[in-house]
Amino acid sequence: MYEAEQTWTAVDAYFDGLLVEEDEALAAANTDADAAGLPAHQVAPNQGKLLHLLARIRGARTILEIGTLGGYSTIWLARALPKGGRLVTLEVDERCADIATANVARAGLSHVVDIRRGRAVDLLPQLADAEPFDLVFIDADKPSNPEYLAWALKLTRPGSVIIGDNVVRDGAVVDPASPDPRVQGVRRFTELIAEHPRLTATALQTVGGKGYDGFVMALVTD
Repeated sequence: MYEAEQTWTAVDAYFDGLLVEEDEALAAANTDADAAGLPAHQVAPNQGKLLHLLARIRGARTILEIGTLGGYSTIWLARALPKGGRLVTLEVDERCADIATANVARAGLSHVVDIRRGRAVDLLPQLADAEPFDLVFIDADKPSNPEYLAWALKLTRPGSVIIGDNVVRDGAVVDPASPDPRVQGVRRFTELIAEHPRLTATALQTVGGKGYDGFVMALVTD
């Protein structure tokens, strides 16, 4: 498996070198997060570019991110917004929020990005009266994914896209008896999406520099 992981990383580096423009602000966001000892849970460069493209394809003017970390994915998503667009991102960890605030400012996006601090389950109800979001990216504590999905449905409209990250868990998602609450949270999240009459969805397995994982992507149909 070690050789396979080396190959995955090399392939990521090849495509990133050709297709992904990770500028100084993005690179510095990761450097600062690493220097502060934040967990290396941010999306890979090609995954950040994927989020950026999905937001642009959707024509998203409003984006909600649940889980900010150091702001790396936040920058990718915010750069996809048209003039007048906005991104709200929720982060429970004060240190992460501080680093993300600095990284977003260095990228020149403070006027676009609203970083809100606290537990997402407490902050989400405060968004109930806001304009619906065109895209929701869920990348926070996995046991709470079912609750995040419920709020994502309340805060979106037909045509909105909901994306859940880290759903494969190195393949552990297929184990219904897994004792890992993160696996169980992802399984219930996916099952709820599959059952919901307003959603049509798919999942993609990914391999690369971030290991073996994947996304669930759902479209709100009505």
